[in-house]
Amino acid sequence: MKKNYVVETIRKAQMVQLLVEGKRMDERALDQHRPLKIETGIIQKANGSARVTLGNTQVIAGVKIATGTPFPDTPDKGLLVVNAEILPMSSPYAEPGPPSEEAIELARVVDRGIRESEMVDLTKLCLIPGKSVVTVFVDCNIMNVDGNLFDATSYAVVSALRTAKMKKYIVKDDKVEATDDIVPVPVERTPVSVTMARIGDRLIVDPNAEEEASMDMRVTITTDDDGNVCASQKGEASTISPAHVLEAVDTSIKVGKEIRKMILEAVK
Repeated sequence: MKKNYVVETIRKAQMVQLLVEGKRMDERALDQHRPLKIETGIIQKANGSARVTLGNTQVIAGVKIATGTPFPDTPDKGLLVVNAEILPMSSPYAEPGPPSEEAIELARVVDRGIRESEMVDLTKLCLIPGKSVVTVFVDCNIMNVDGNLFDATSYAVVSALRTAKMKKYIVKDDKVEATDDIVPVPVERTPVSVTMARIGDRLIVDPNAEEEASMDMRVTITTDDDGNVCASQKGEASTISPAHVLEAVDTSIKVGKEIRKMILEAVK
């Protein structure tokens, strides 16, 4: 989102000084995320849904299942498509119209983390190789923006997918038919993204809007259940040192374990 340069100029010096002392403006520890609330099954007509509230940032994700044609380079795999929309009511800076650059980047980063973790076994969604597969659409609506849309959206998508169910499809005479049986989407893993911002020389977890307005650099790292790094994305023009990269990886693994427990508890 756009920055408030007045706030950035006035507050950044104070933030940097506090961070040197290991403190933040909202009194959180440097590696502490804001309160996280996860609710599932909030959209009755969706195949799966979740609402995530991270601090004051709120995101709703809904899953829709359909059949479609596979990509030519992956004829034996189903499709997973993540879309995101930052609603005009969510922020003074959000505007109606086509998806903004921020919304496009948000959807791509979330999609990449989930796809590269192999959360959904796409091979199990193949119906007729090269002809017909199950397509999983996940649409995300940003209801309120107060920093760190990447993690809030990712947690919403993961929670929605973990609770998603679909009709069982069968193939008869080279034709796909939907049965009345309901089965879960073939979910194998629970990827968790952790976003950190660098302000001055310190990395902080889950930056809020005020901290994002003053950050020099942002990095989002997604890990799987075994602590493997699945994907990463750097944002903003400033650089990140090798030492900060290693620190970010260690932090994402540690914080990711805590978040993963909260997601799995919420989707039981």
